[in-house]
Amino acid sequence: MERIILASQSPRRKQLLEWAEVPFDIMVKETEELYPSDLPVEEVPVYIARNKALAVKEELSHDRVILAADTIVVLDNEIIGKPKNRTDAVKILNNLSGKKHLVITGVVILDGEEEISFADITEVYFNELTNDQIAFYVDKYKPYDKAGAYAIQEWIGVVGIKSVNGDFYNVMGLPVSRVVQELKKV
Repeated sequence: MERIILASQSPRRKQLLEWAEVPFDIMVKETEELYPSDLPVEEVPVYIARNKALAVKEELSHDRVILAADTIVVLDNEIIGKPKNRTDAVKILNNLSGKKHLVITGVVILDGEEEISFADITEVYFNELTNDQIAFYVDKYKPYDKAGAYAIQEWIGVVGIKSVNGDFYNVMGLPVSRVVQELKKV
């Protein structure tokens, strides 16, 4: 496989591609994570990922395969973003406690003028979390750069998640198995 460009600074996406032994370079151009308010929830991360991919494409002097992704957490059809601060992280985790939510990762692969795009959806069920568990997690792991205020591969995933229906790695930020299958097509 030829080297692709990963249009993401996410250490988790980088790690997942390394585990899959996909050769890549990282190139990122800052983009606003804005989207039309009438866009269906499952299309939001694809829209944002497309903007990330197109921003990187504009910087290239020749065509390269570009992979971009964006992950959102959805509770009761409402997008839960990254927490603004400790108080917000605690509030988000209290809202997720004992409930099912969706993790949706939008993926866009650009190859010249060709585009492959899709959204992968995983259902995540949290156990009831105590205030002490939430405070411990937020204070120790500081999940301020994570949609939904948590990372499944950290402590809270081990003790706080009851079950996962779908791709575990999607919750980490990239449905890597599907990405590899799609990359084989380009």
